Amino acid sequence: ARLVDEAMGTAVYMEINALHRLLREGGSLSAVTLSADPNAFKRIYDRLKATPAVAAVSLKTAALQNFQDTMGQNLGLITFFNILFASIIAVGVIYNSARISLSERGRDLASLRVLGFTRREISFILLGEMAILTAVSLPAGLALGYGLASWTVKAFENELYRIPLIVAPRTYGIAALTVVLASLASALAVRRRLDHLDLVAVLKTRE
Repeated sequence: ARLVDEAMGTAVYMEINALHRLLREGGSLSAVTLSADPNAFKRIYDRLKATPAVAAVSLKTAALQNFQDTMGQNLGLITFFNILFASIIAVGVIYNSARISLSERGRDLASLRVLGFTRREISFILLGEMAILTAVSLPAGLALGYGLASWTVKAFENELYRIPLIVAPRTYGIAALTVVLASLASALAVRRRLDHLDLVAVLKTRE
């Protein structure tokens, strides 16, 4: 006996003659799966369709192509909205974190401007910190995303079907690129606020 890795159904496989003996039946078949040369598909298909004893004929390639086309359209739309929502959330989180940091350190950054630091230099201080935090959080986020995907797949498994977890490298690239673009958008917004620091208020402050 051996184990067969099946993603759908509860099928078992057995040597056909042994199955006939077990069921005490003759040589009857309900379905046949053929493996043939792709160049001969059309000829075999036409012959089987013309055979009265054959109730139905289907091509695995055609069924698979239809399935992929249907799933591709649906998953493409779902993926688009997921990326859109993820981008909005990422921009919100990163931008708010940067604004909080700017509010806490705005006076210090303005003081540096008064002391002669350029806008680029004070931007590098704040935005550099944000870039480091983003770079550190990316691996952790990708690992958590993989764990969430694994948990979701296992939660949907049942006796009739299971979905194998396959995460392509392209998926990690899209996720990382989404966060990076969101970080850049947030950095541009914060950079504009840095250009309008109130230097006069800093000069009037007594330390």
